[in-house]
Amino acid sequence: MRAHRVLPAGGWDPARETDSVVLDFDLRHRRRITLHTEAGAHLLLDLPQTAHLRDGEGLECEDGSVVRVRARPEPLLEIGAADAAELARLAWHLGNRHLPVQVLHGALRIRDDHVIAGMVEALGGTVRRIAAAFDPEPGAYAQSETPAHHHHHHDDE
Repeated sequence: MRAHRVLPAGGWDPARETDSVVLDFDLRHRRRITLHTEAGAHLLLDLPQTAHLRDGEGLECEDGSVVRVRARPEPLLEIGAADAAELARLAWHLGNRHLPVQVLHGALRIRDDHVIAGMVEALGGTVRRIAAAFDPEPGAYAQSETPAHHHHHHDDE
């Protein structure tokens, strides 16, 4: 099988769904890779450009079938704080260490790391170890440029 397009979650007729792939965060950021489906089939992901695959999206195959993307739960730290200002301060410290961070309402998630857990606790934050899908912020420069979204570079002037 060869998948050539990503479909938004719920953006296809359920009758077209034939299989699924369970992928951790690292495997969900790809352009071209061979994947193994839950049913044991080989699936060549062959996209025109790199994409970040999200839980619930579909991979449209050449024959019209759809393979659902499922995010594999990973060991994570869920970080909390007494208030929004403290949580923002913790987010700054995590960002300062260039860690991928998933932002939730009232909490942050990062990959489990005992050193960072200690730092967060020393800064007054709370840490809870969980297993969940990891979907961190893509970053300010991760968006692809489209004709409607063009950055004006100073070098071009």
